[in-house]
Amino acid sequence: MSKQPEVDADRLLASVADFATIGATPAGGVNRQALSLEDRAARRLLAERALARGFTVFQDDIANLFIRREGRATALPPLLIGSHLDSQPTGGRFDGALGTLSAFEVLEALADAGIETERAVEVVAFTNEEGSRYSPGCMGSMAFAGVGTTSDWASTLATDGAQLADELATTLAALPEAVVRPIGHAISAFVELHIEQGPILEQEDVPIGVVTAVQGTKWLEVVFSGVAAHAGTTPLEFRKDPMSAAAAAIASLQSSVMPADPEARLTVGRIAAEPGSINVIPRSVTFTVDIRHPDAATLAAIDQQVREECTAVGARWNCDVTISQRVDMTPGRFSPSMTETIEEACNALGLKSRQMVSGAFHDALFVSRLAPTAMIFVPCRNGISHNEAEFVTDTHMISGARVLLKVVESLAIIGQTV
Repeated sequence: MSKQPEVDADRLLASVADFATIGATPAGGVNRQALSLEDRAARRLLAERALARGFTVFQDDIANLFIRREGRATALPPLLIGSHLDSQPTGGRFDGALGTLSAFEVLEALADAGIETERAVEVVAFTNEEGSRYSPGCMGSMAFAGVGTTSDWASTLATDGAQLADELATTLAALPEAVVRPIGHAISAFVELHIEQGPILEQEDVPIGVVTAVQGTKWLEVVFSGVAAHAGTTPLEFRKDPMSAAAAAIASLQSSVMPADPEARLTVGRIAAEPGSINVIPRSVTFTVDIRHPDAATLAAIDQQVREECTAVGARWNCDVTISQRVDMTPGRFSPSMTETIEEACNALGLKSRQMVSGAFHDALFVSRLAPTAMIFVPCRNGISHNEAEFVTDTHMISGARVLLKVVESLAIIGQTV
């Protein structure tokens, strides 16, 4: 006899705490970078728990990990839910992991209640969402969506020098219980629960964010090249100083791009000078520019603005300029019917919600190219993420999981077409 499925709050909170011990840092965060020993340990723990519940476990050629609970109509494409398990080097315990473990809790809740869904429900832990050890991020979901292939990244080196192909093979071999299947299979829809990674929900005291879109992102690398010279003996008129050029370009962009558009984001996250000596004018300065916007045309315009400003500044400082694109992710709009299903779930549970655009990119951005997709956000304290201080209250974790379960009931139990 089946009963109404319920999230087991104690089990979910214990699960989040258990996984936080894998790669735990002294400051309370986690260091569980993609395809590392710690990442393998987390994958193993999740797989063992899945097998203990009688679920099917498999992985694909890029080590995306899937856990399947079968439905009545085995020929129907499954409903996919989940997120990722990898972290930043000094990351928080909730980013990615909360979404994956909440999805697994949904499977357990359905099993506990004896619910037979119309279609199968699969939990996924996508590989290398963070992009901290290997670049680019979202490799697993990109490959799943056909945006990239393992051969594209096989020779990529990690920040610690390990080649991706080697670490990928080791990761796959470390979980022999999970049959390896080709990358990509049909799905009916995808729902990802994630922490907001921003302050809006907490500031407005709203427990659930209904994500309607993800900002587009471009990563540029800018190199100003000049002439290395003695810091004490070279007058201004004889200098070709790439550091001065870089500083001028960065200051100009920071004072113009975001002040002109509240939806725009521009960040210079990395800068390096060569040869990097205190008493030498650098011969080159390299910095990165991360630009984001929900509108593709505006994003392209900001990209052009960065290029034109850097070129103009380089000319003023007698420096050569080289600009290369490292990442180009177009904005993504989520399925209105999916966001409506999430809002209906919130209403049924008596939870306040608001629509919002995600400023960070997620696996859902790429999966949305394959099937109807949406995201559920829960608040994080002070909007802090990618940081060991990242924190989500028990209440918000449980609320997010309850909404996810209610959405799965709508999309899988009654076989809703989205």
